[in-house]
Amino acid sequence: MKLLIITGMSGSGKTIALRALEDAGFFCTDNLPVCLLDAFLEHMIESQGDQVEQVAIGIDARSQLANMADLPQLIDRLRQQQDFECEVISIEAKRETLIKRFSETRRKHPLSDHNLSLEQAIDKERELLAPLIDTADLHIDTTQTTLHELRDLIRKRVSGKADGQLSISFESFGFKHGVPADADFVFDVRCLPNPHWQTELRPLTGLNSEVAKFLEQHDQTKKMLRDLTKFLHDWIPNFEADGRSYLTVAIGCTGGQHRSVYISNQLYQHFSAKRPKVLNRHRELS
Repeated sequence: MKLLIITGMSGSGKTIALRALEDAGFFCTDNLPVCLLDAFLEHMIESQGDQVEQVAIGIDARSQLANMADLPQLIDRLRQQQDFECEVISIEAKRETLIKRFSETRRKHPLSDHNLSLEQAIDKERELLAPLIDTADLHIDTTQTTLHELRDLIRKRVSGKADGQLSISFESFGFKHGVPADADFVFDVRCLPNPHWQTELRPLTGLNSEVAKFLEQHDQTKKMLRDLTKFLHDWIPNFEADGRSYLTVAIGCTGGQHRSVYISNQLYQHFSAKRPKVLNRHRELS
């Protein structure tokens, strides 16, 4: 049985992720008390047999947080069982983004009451969920992600991944908009010649052939690509040997329009031709 535990901050998009998994054929349940997890899984195995092979469970601030500290040990035990593939997916967002979302929707935070403000409830939830979030195989930051992008990301990266495959995601971004919080590697390509200063290239992106031609005429670009490709070729097998399921490689330039987009796209094309599960995302272009 493949078990996904979906956790993270309230308002970050966990419900959207669970719905996307349900559409992909997972048996999904939300807000399961932690103390019932063992009994629930035993019941699924005994009553459903081979009919249910993929299960996703939502655990967050609405669950019985008193038992949260014991959950990492339970997850470790499940991961060691031969009949289980257990992964933890953490859906997160920055504090100010969560505050804005709750304010716009006028929803009540699960932990807020007359003693706690919304800001205090968010901080308390992050602290309570920390033991579970720290065990996550994949962190997804939805601060700058739309609902449609999150659904697509879950569909392509989580539900579409075969057992044992390492999912690699390349992501371009602009440093002036913040570094992606869910990146495993962050590479800075701001040292490369900047197409932004070419008037005719400024409105284009790294996906355009004119920008690619400009960058490819410089030796720094070629060396950067060679070095990054070699580094990833050398170290990806070590992540696989360590049992990792997800790897996110973020490529950043100043605005996330030209250099990072080009480098990310080149790495994606190279590795997608050699590996089965490689994705590419341009954060600032989306």
